[in-house]
Amino acid sequence: MFSDDIYCGTDRQEIDELTLRRFLRARDLDVEKASAMFLKYLAWRRTFVPKGYIWECEVRDEIAQNKMFMQGRDKQGRPITVVYASRHFAAKGGVDEFRRFLVFALDRLCSRIPDGQEKFTIIGDIEGFSYCNSDVRGVLAAINILQEYYPERLGKLYIIHAPYIFMTLWKIVAPFIDKNTRKKIVFVENKRLQATLLEDIDESQLPEVYGGKLELIPIQNG
Repeated sequence: MFSDDIYCGTDRQEIDELTLRRFLRARDLDVEKASAMFLKYLAWRRTFVPKGYIWECEVRDEIAQNKMFMQGRDKQGRPITVVYASRHFAAKGGVDEFRRFLVFALDRLCSRIPDGQEKFTIIGDIEGFSYCNSDVRGVLAAINILQEYYPERLGKLYIIHAPYIFMTLWKIVAPFIDKNTRKKIVFVENKRLQATLLEDIDESQLPEVYGGKLELIPIQNG
């Protein structure tokens, strides 16, 4: 389908039929749009991740914030990650370091996706969020990377413990989230937190902090 030079710097294992199908679905089966998106992805991957992976030492400051964890799997077999927004601060190395951290984390998460599954689940815990955590550039970078370079990977995003102050940021970034992604985002009421999570995640796979059995495991150790 594509010439060999296009694949330079990209692991061919990443480019299988399932990958191509994800890009097609992301563009509503429009072949031309999906092809353009896929070629853009290959060019980005070749330049942004030339070695095929991000080293921990490249994102040391981000890891030190201890804000992202790898957990079990939901009832569909999708790996779960927990993100604590109140532990995020704009990267000392600028938004590029945060982008590298996102790729580091998403690649680790995707590596745990089992055969027959293509997606992952995110629990976004916003408790304690304040203006010092409000990083519009960082959030927009995350939206861009997830939608443009990891299409159809998000299965569901639970937003929990969201304070009023978070909604100010949400109103700014929400227009940049495409309609298909918005359908996967669930704002969970505090009084329904455990019950809602247990609908899709077995107690044995749910973090202890949300009434489950698993300890939190830092993303770099997952």
